Amino acid sequence: QVHLVESGGGAVQAGGSLRLSCDASGDTANYRYYCMGWFRQAPEMEREGVAGINSNNFAAYADSVKGRFAISYDNAKNTLYLQMTNLKPEDTAMYYCAKQPSLMASWLLLPSKYDYWGRGIQVTVSS
Repeated sequence: QVHLVESGGGAVQAGGSLRLSCDASGDTANYRYYCMGWFRQAPEMEREGVAGINSNNFAAYADSVKGRFAISYDNAKNTLYLQMTNLKPEDTAMYYCAKQPSLMASWLLLPSKYDYWGRGIQVTVSS
């Protein structure tokens, strides 16, 4: 099992920045091939892919966050990051970290393809 724990969320004014972190641990935390991603879910909305990255360092982003968010992974620390800048009220959601043992770039932003999930962390952006 892979255990994922998110941190770094909170409340921020529109135009501000936050950095989310996701610490990975467990028996399968050191996959050679993997995809890791950030997903979010707002009230009465479906869970959507925000950003994803695989072990070849290929990254994908939702159109709504391109140019504002950046995903990265620190192999030495087994930590996934999401740097969020120029935050908007519509970014308000619960954010989840996830991992799957695949290199499939086309699956990076698809929640149904991920096997392991964190509990989520709230991000609130006010006007």
